[in-house]
Amino acid sequence: MEKLIVRGPVSLQGKVRIGGSKNAALPILAASLLGTSPSLLRNVPDLLDVRTMLSVLENVGAQVEKIDRHTYRVGPASLRNCEPSYELIRKMRASFLITGPLLSRLGRAKVPLPGGCAIGSRPIDLHLKGFAHLGVEVIQSAGYVEAKAGLLHGGEIYLDFPSVGATENLMMLAASIPGETLIINAAKEPEVVDLARFLTLMGAEIQGVGTDVVLVKGKKNLQGVEYEIMNDRIEAGTFCVAAAITQGEVEIEGVDLGHIFPIVTKLEETGARVEKTGERTLLVTMRERPRAINIKTMPHPGFPTDMQAQFTALLCIAEGVSVITETIFESRFAHVGELERMGANIQVEGRSVIVRGVETLNAAQVAASDLRAGAALILAGLAAQGETEISGLFHIDRGYEAIEEKLNALGACIKRVKDADRGNADVE
Repeated sequence: MEKLIVRGPVSLQGKVRIGGSKNAALPILAASLLGTSPSLLRNVPDLLDVRTMLSVLENVGAQVEKIDRHTYRVGPASLRNCEPSYELIRKMRASFLITGPLLSRLGRAKVPLPGGCAIGSRPIDLHLKGFAHLGVEVIQSAGYVEAKAGLLHGGEIYLDFPSVGATENLMMLAASIPGETLIINAAKEPEVVDLARFLTLMGAEIQGVGTDVVLVKGKKNLQGVEYEIMNDRIEAGTFCVAAAITQGEVEIEGVDLGHIFPIVTKLEETGARVEKTGERTLLVTMRERPRAINIKTMPHPGFPTDMQAQFTALLCIAEGVSVITETIFESRFAHVGELERMGANIQVEGRSVIVRGVETLNAAQVAASDLRAGAALILAGLAAQGETEISGLFHIDRGYEAIEEKLNALGACIKRVKDADRGNADVE
């Protein structure tokens, strides 16, 4: 078992470049199955979740060619298997996104119920109800979803909640069905917009993307294309918080301010200074202890749930009392107990946490329970006194490429060690 040893406190200084978006890459990789010719995808992040999705694509018969670390060619011509491996699907919730493409290409899909981070209930019923409106017969039993395409047709779909995954799955299937499909109360996240751009290049016509009403005019034969995946707004937000929690000065390259505007706004409320120094570059500076603020997570364009844990870590050392309310996932406070081990003063009350800032956090042995909780613990370790030992790195590696290397280049002292080597770790 590997662990990270994080020595603090430090003040981060320098430049960091943001990589490709995990949450955009996964649906676009799935959508590449819709093409009648190969797609060449660039800026694909080198992450565990991406490797899992690539394995899923190969498992169902696609040809996956690695051009370099961040570039892949996906050939869907040999697609043949409508029943992907349980061992692969169980690792990651986003793997369920291949259901729409499999229905389009093979007319049938038998997909195990997906796994992923334990952050609360994320039912797939919205996907299934939407499929039914497009002419799909759905049977769910014994841990599997079996879907059969009858006469596929366009339709009107209302989502009870603006689910990102359901919007993406339905958009992919609709893009390959001649006719019009209207998705009402669709998700507006930038990653949904990125998928729509990809599908549009393939030949579909999509209107209203980025709003809550999306009209998809499908096309029977979509073509493979070359496409560069957007950069990761959550990685960008995490490095913004890293600069603030360490009272540092970090220039973040490869970030779209429009994608992280809610993050920047809340960061400025804590006292950080955020300057746009280039078309896709931000300079984040913090010179004092952060101020307490209130946060409420919401679907885009609200404050993203994927940044809640990182801001919780920041507010642990803020002056005053902060209230953070989580409206998306009901079980996304697993990091609270670990932060308390580091001296944080946090109280959970239903869907909210009350954070009473302390002057200093102290190093401790902690464990990442999910992807963003792991990022929060790294941030806390950067500001804490002493050496923080973080286990559960599997979760962190699912969504952050080379995070310790990027932080060390900014002046952090982080070392990845195997558990047996812990006694010999030297992070200087």
